[in-house]
Amino acid sequence: METPPASLIDKDTSQPQQRREENPQENLKSTTEIRQQPQDCSTEILELRVSSALASRVLEKPQETEKLAAGLQGDSVKSPGSTSEMPEPLPASDLWYCPDGSFVKKIIIRGHGLDKPKLGSCCRVLAFGFPFGSGLPEGWTEITMGLGPWREGTWGELIEKCLESMCQGEEAQLQISEHPESPFRLTLASFTQGRDSWELEASEKEALAKKERTRGTELFRAGNPEGAARCYGRALRLLLTLPPPGPPERTVLHANLAACQLLLGQPQLAAQSCDRVLEREPDHLKALYRRGVAQAALGNLDKATADLRKVLAVDPKNRAAQEELGKVIIQGKKQDAGLAQGLRKMFG
Repeated sequence: METPPASLIDKDTSQPQQRREENPQENLKSTTEIRQQPQDCSTEILELRVSSALASRVLEKPQETEKLAAGLQGDSVKSPGSTSEMPEPLPASDLWYCPDGSFVKKIIIRGHGLDKPKLGSCCRVLAFGFPFGSGLPEGWTEITMGLGPWREGTWGELIEKCLESMCQGEEAQLQISEHPESPFRLTLASFTQGRDSWELEASEKEALAKKERTRGTELFRAGNPEGAARCYGRALRLLLTLPPPGPPERTVLHANLAACQLLLGQPQLAAQSCDRVLEREPDHLKALYRRGVAQAALGNLDKATADLRKVLAVDPKNRAAQEELGKVIIQGKKQDAGLAQGLRKMFG
């Protein structure tokens, strides 16, 4: 339980009351002087120290960020006997904003030490309030940072980000942007020593990336492109830290990630992933086909036609490319007809 600051705690006022009764004129004079003085703000401004990247996000979505912070500050202790019942502002050090804006963390009980969980750390945590299917059961459980199926869902990724910011013994309340009215609690009782990704040997990074790729393929085949995309993304982050040109595994991962992004309705990202593949292998047929599909979804029909024709030039019997090219041609004819009709109306 937080203790109200000394300025808000009721003090003994018996002596000043007695002096007022003995000197009524002097009391009236002092009261008049007080009323003439400019009033100061009764609540200190909460100074949020955030990074420049997060500051830009706050400017983009001020209502969302204010709502999250207000939800956490609403639980603060109110001053005893206060008529306005204004919440006591939290110190800036008690609030932590996730850099991607997905949640705000309020520290309920401070941990000790400076170390935080890293890759491979086995964490003993207590979760409360998380929904069924979040990957984290209610009560005490042990999870390993960077490993395990608990990380595959949206909740797992969020919980891992929170744990990376916590010290041993810390208890925190999370206000999540997608669930602003449902605070969740997470306690980190203990954790084993882990390592940062830069501390891993190249062979260890490649081994971990291979596991992520295998799991991503399993999820993709099971109809879970979102979970697969997370696995492919984590594998790529491990391999991107290796010296150039990097292992050929990166090409496969970018191509697989593009397939997930197309299914998730992210053609712009899919086109970028295909660009990474084609920079290394200009004749990669799957990347050419997927970029052609992405360009068609973006309305770039000329670029889509060029990519799909390259696929058919190498593999004329590629049925998927044939069908997609037929769709692009029909779409192009519709655009031309619409343009011609517009011109006739304009000049007719």
